[in-house]
Amino acid sequence: MDFNMKKLASDAGIFFTRAVQFTEEKFGQAEKTELDAHFENLLARADSTKNWTEKILRQTEVLLQPNPSARVEEFLYEKLDRKVPSRVTNGELLAQYMAEAASELGPTTPYGKTLIKVSEAEKRLGAAERDFIHTASVSFLTPLRNFLEGDWKTISKERRLLQNRRLDLDACKARLKRAKAAEAKATLWNDEVDKAEQELRVAQTEFDRQAEVTRLLLEGISSTHVNHLRCLHEFVKSQTTYYAQCYRHMLDLQKQLGRFPGTFVGTTEPASPPLSSTSPTTTAATMPVVPSVASLAPPGEASLCLEEVAPPASGTRKARVLYDYEAADSSELALLADELITVYSLPGMDPDWLIGERGNKKGKVPVTYLELLS
Repeated sequence: MDFNMKKLASDAGIFFTRAVQFTEEKFGQAEKTELDAHFENLLARADSTKNWTEKILRQTEVLLQPNPSARVEEFLYEKLDRKVPSRVTNGELLAQYMAEAASELGPTTPYGKTLIKVSEAEKRLGAAERDFIHTASVSFLTPLRNFLEGDWKTISKERRLLQNRRLDLDACKARLKRAKAAEAKATLWNDEVDKAEQELRVAQTEFDRQAEVTRLLLEGISSTHVNHLRCLHEFVKSQTTYYAQCYRHMLDLQKQLGRFPGTFVGTTEPASPPLSSTSPTTTAATMPVVPSVASLAPPGEASLCLEEVAPPASGTRKARVLYDYEAADSSELALLADELITVYSLPGMDPDWLIGERGNKKGKVPVTYLELLS
């Protein structure tokens, strides 16, 4: 019992001494041991790494899960060390609603058939999103969290110890200074000077040891950057795969919808404007959209034979292909990105399509895949 009381009293005395030293330093009434410039740079880089890692982590969590309530729920599950329950993605929920709507409104009607096809595509998009979220969480978010909850906590602990050792060292220097000042006035303080010098040597040794430990941990931030760089590459790879899957699914969907006969029966398609009109010289889109495929011939007439199609009197234009395009059938012309082709329109054509010619090959091409040149 007496031992515990003495230890508590000792700890309280050390805390009080550090508090006094810290306060005097703030008011400029005590000297402070300064760390070297390299050490200060290490501290600044570590703080910057921690701050930006937190910001990137939080914003990536928002990207993967925009719903704040869901993020809080996932956070609580992680803290309780329990598995986060599987959650239906927005795309999968939309697919479910579309499938139920098609079943009730008539799965054999044009609208019902289209709902079913879009539902299947949305379901695939939802599955791709789920895979992306899982991959990004494992390969990117988890390493960032491990740094903040592991390495950074260790660094912070050792920095606090170093701060305490420095306060102890400076307090010992102040005591030695006062003892020497008193010794100059009376010879009875020799023991106090010796004691203060001994305490200073011990404090200096502990400070140097703790500074070395902290320095090694701070220099390890370079390894942290290398690890985060590798994780960042994995994140970009998973994101690229996800968006490529989404693009492929939607491209397939629009091709399927374009083949549905009679889906837009009764809709009057406006005539395509002449290529020589004052329309913008560039028709481009960030993501190419495949338009619905319409017949070359007006309603009620037989489809035109591509071999018999001739350029109109209004003339032709050159166009540069923006993206690769795979022909859906023999009436379309396959395209390769960056190649130049000749294009023109025919009366009654869907305005989203043109006739394209490359050498002796001819076929319909989607306008959104082209850059029309003046």
